[in-house]
Amino acid sequence: MPRTMLTRDRELRARAARVIPGGMYGHQNAAALPEAYPQYFSRAEGCRLWDSDGNEYIDYVCGFGTNLLGYRHPEVERAAAEQAPRGDCMTGPAPCIVELAERFVDLVEHASWALFCKNGTDATTWCVTISRAHSGKRKVLRARGAYHGSAPWCTPRPDGVLPEDREHQILYDYNDVASLDAAVESAGDDLAAILVSPLRHDAFRDMELPDPAFARRARELCDQASAVLILDEVRTGLRLAYGCSWEALGVRPDLSAWGKAIANGYPLSAVAGSEPLRDAARRVYGTGSFWFAAVPMAASQATLEIAKRDGVAERIQRLGEKLREGIAAQAKSHGIGVRQTGPAQMPMILFDEDIERARGNFWTSEAIKRGVYLHPWHNMFVCAAHTEADIARTLEVTEEAFAALSNQISRGYLSR
Repeated sequence: MPRTMLTRDRELRARAARVIPGGMYGHQNAAALPEAYPQYFSRAEGCRLWDSDGNEYIDYVCGFGTNLLGYRHPEVERAAAEQAPRGDCMTGPAPCIVELAERFVDLVEHASWALFCKNGTDATTWCVTISRAHSGKRKVLRARGAYHGSAPWCTPRPDGVLPEDREHQILYDYNDVASLDAAVESAGDDLAAILVSPLRHDAFRDMELPDPAFARRARELCDQASAVLILDEVRTGLRLAYGCSWEALGVRPDLSAWGKAIANGYPLSAVAGSEPLRDAARRVYGTGSFWFAAVPMAASQATLEIAKRDGVAERIQRLGEKLREGIAAQAKSHGIGVRQTGPAQMPMILFDEDIERARGNFWTSEAIKRGVYLHPWHNMFVCAAHTEADIARTLEVTEEAFAALSNQISRGYLSR
């Protein structure tokens, strides 16, 4: 079906500009994307989105990772709907908070307890605070350029942030053992924690899988300094493994932060911790009026069960590999250099010789005009609702987008 003009979308943008600072905010501000991208969506189901003008897309951003099983997965929706009439935000939590904590402890290898909050920022901040309460120390190490949320201590934007907000942070380079060693030495006797993502997934750059030697060294350094190893699983949780992602490397963290996919789009995040940090977690005051809402917890119970039962991590990896192989073949046939990095189920696609991102913006714009939502500079996600037919249709679209890009390059509009 031909794509309709984004008339309604443009009207909503104009209205938003009057009542929302900047028109929109945060990571979902479409002003940072090429003109072809819509800002507003009217509905979602499975792996598909419909924008406010009725255009349909096969979605590979998946709510920035919140959609694991498929938008509006029937079993998850049923679990949420069964809890809703009994209560959601109440004066005290529902029994499902205990049931969910039990399920989390069973799922996450290093965990003997779990706490629940709302956003990834809540979870990473709680982990940092617990690590300081446990150790009695101040310095927290984190990778240069890594994203761990939007609180003042970790936001990528400096506006409104004071030097004191980051006074006790030391930066290291991801996968660089020497850099990590130097950061630990700089912390001296004041090292509270090393905070690290399971893989490097910064925007605008190639993703990096973890070097096992780097992961093992992070664990060793924490053990030597009686510091806390924190693994930020907010983006990766349930997509790479059913427990912590570094378990396959033989490395277990002391704390892990979870979010996005754990309730398949319902607002929920979590902290999972090992037994020695239980008392510190008890003493730290973390709370929010909506943190104890029962409906997202019921949705999360269903999500955790379905993910493991249906082998979702394995399924989305297979689908991601099929997509990756197809795009690699297309790029090669057109003589266009692309770099596909990271796990196949969390693909990042960037173009060679594309410092100003003109090629990436053009290629993804051609795709979205044809009904496939790809992101030009952020890692994407495959969900369990994607099918072989969706991958095949996506590759038809990306082939057309490569042909259009090749034509632009040959005519000199986009330099090689």
